[in-house]
Amino acid sequence: MPPFIPYLLLAIALIGLMVVFRRLKGQLWSKNEEIKAVVGEEERMFAFLHDLGSAIGSDTTMTGLYRLIVDGVIKVVAARGGALYLLDDARQHLKPRYLSADCPPLVSLPEEIRKKAATDRRALDSHLRLALVPADEGVFGAVLTAGEALHIRDLTAHEAFRGAGLPGCEVTVMIAPLRHGGKDLGILAVTRPKDDPPFTQNDFAVFRTVAEQSAFAIGNALVHREASEKRQIEGELRNAREVQRVLLPPGDPVVPGYRVSGTNVPARIISGDYYDHLELGNGRHGVVIADVSGKGVAAGLIMAMCRSVLRSLAGAHDNPAEALGRVNRQIFPDIKEDMFISLFYAIIDGESGDVDLARAGHDPALLYRALEKSVVLIKPPGLALGIDGGDVFERVTKAHRIHMNPGDCLLFHTDGVKEATNAAGEEFGMDRLRDAFRENAPLGAEAAIKSVEKELAKFVGEAKQADDITLVAMEKR
Repeated sequence: MPPFIPYLLLAIALIGLMVVFRRLKGQLWSKNEEIKAVVGEEERMFAFLHDLGSAIGSDTTMTGLYRLIVDGVIKVVAARGGALYLLDDARQHLKPRYLSADCPPLVSLPEEIRKKAATDRRALDSHLRLALVPADEGVFGAVLTAGEALHIRDLTAHEAFRGAGLPGCEVTVMIAPLRHGGKDLGILAVTRPKDDPPFTQNDFAVFRTVAEQSAFAIGNALVHREASEKRQIEGELRNAREVQRVLLPPGDPVVPGYRVSGTNVPARIISGDYYDHLELGNGRHGVVIADVSGKGVAAGLIMAMCRSVLRSLAGAHDNPAEALGRVNRQIFPDIKEDMFISLFYAIIDGESGDVDLARAGHDPALLYRALEKSVVLIKPPGLALGIDGGDVFERVTKAHRIHMNPGDCLLFHTDGVKEATNAAGEEFGMDRLRDAFRENAPLGAEAAIKSVEKELAKFVGEAKQADDITLVAMEKR
């Protein structure tokens, strides 16, 4: 063997070892870079979660929270664009809540927007930030239907995408459904141009985790906002109820020769019932009970309007039917077609015992005759206020006079009394009302009302009150 051969073999071996060493060094450097990338991504994720947690417990607006989520997720997975869409109240469409500046179109576009976008980017941006997206269409619909996150490596090639041909759509995208409390909230998406390095499996795993935390943050923020708005509305309604209480008599009136008592129990915070006492002059005194169709704020406003108008007109009319005719003509233009007011108006003429009555479509009054110990129904003809502009109302509604002797008692009520139901769905009814009134009317106006309330509460039990309850009793002394 030539003497240089061993040296040649040694040199070849050394060269081979150097190649292997360099390859191992390269692999080690690549692995280190990969580890550094993963560690960096985790650090960014923890920072994002910290910011998200801080936002939940602060006064951050919903818009601020949406921006924090999208911009934060873009930073965590090193994306270039992002979008957050949430379902509307009808749960039929997705509404854009925040799109980053570099987010490409991820939804289908109308042809006119496509044409405008070719020369005016602002038209495209405006459309993307305002247009609703059907919740069951496109890639967003596919994600919501599947209920799982998708990693789409070429958006334009996806079968559900309908935006092909638009500049900037050649992207890789990760889309995740947002769910909270078992309900879909919307979707979160991030993108990279196809020319950039693709998202890794680790990126996708991190994105899914971040999307879950984002859904939790949005869901809790929405619940908190709804609760806050509910508290605010309830506070405003309570204030309105206090104002409405001022419209009810502060106590029983002093009417020579009579004792008058009344009560109002609203089914909701705002009542559509009311009763009132009117000083009409010349020894006359008015008693009113009314019930506005419907419940809540609208009924309460109509009630206040009716009370105000009747008070302004009552003193000029001795005939209660004429007074109601004037009230009807004044309020008719302001009452919606599906609303009306039933009302009973009584005018006491001094201590004579004569009472003039007008009934505008209200439930009959109950008159207890002390001498016979019997109860009769008083139901003069009349049409509810707000149904007719004037002529028909005034033709139908007529005054009726009764004479009350000492011990007699007249009871007015709204339909919430006889229509009150128990747990079995049975109504209290006119017969029970008549029996309770007849039994206790001899004890006086206040006692008669309290007895009806007691019998009503006993009958209804734990059943929820469905309608306002108002009672007014007039006793001739």
